[in-house]
Parts: sequence; structure tokens; C-alpha cells
Amino acid sequence: MFIAMNRFRITPGEEAAFEDVWRNRDSHLEGVPGFREFKLLRGPEREDHTLYASHTIWESREAFENWTKSESFKAAHRNAGDNKHMYLGPPEFEGFDIAVG
Repeated sequence: MFIAMNRFRITPGEEAAFEDVWRNRDSHLEGVPGFREFKLLRGPEREDHTLYASHTIWESREAFENWTKSESFKAAHRNAGDNKHMYLGPPEFEGFDIAVG
């Protein structure tokens, strides 16, 4: 299995709007080969941002990489720049292969 995460630093006061964007988006993930699960995680609040992480579980790294090259990926990210005012910088990607478990 493979876990793909993006960390987002969200401007204070924009948390509810950011969560609404994720809650109401069309992710285009259902039916994608190898996709297992999605969660949006809310982390600690800092003086200049609140930390969030998107967390997806995939059958394999290959399944995730195939999705990033697909039309579903392009469709899911088509309007990604519409809410730039919420973000304190770009998202930070982290990918993890399951080592034990």
C-alpha cells in the first residue's frame, strides 16, 4: 500500500471555507483503479496558519502515480488555483510506502 499526503498551511480565519471546498468538491476518485480511502486531517493551529493534510490510501505507489497522469486527476485539480487567498504557500507533498502493517 501507498499513502499520499499533501500538507496545507491555511490562513487563520479561512478554516471553515477551506473545509467547505474539500467537503463539496468533486474528487473524481471513486472508481479510480487502486484508490482505497480519502481523509482531510486538521492539525495544529499556529500563529500564522492552521495545518491540514489530505490523506489518500492507494493499493500501490504505481496506482497513485497512474492516477496523477489521468484525466480524473486533471479534472479534480482543474480549479485548484481558485482559492489561493486561503493558502500560506503551496501544498507540500509527502508519499509513504507501508513498511510494516
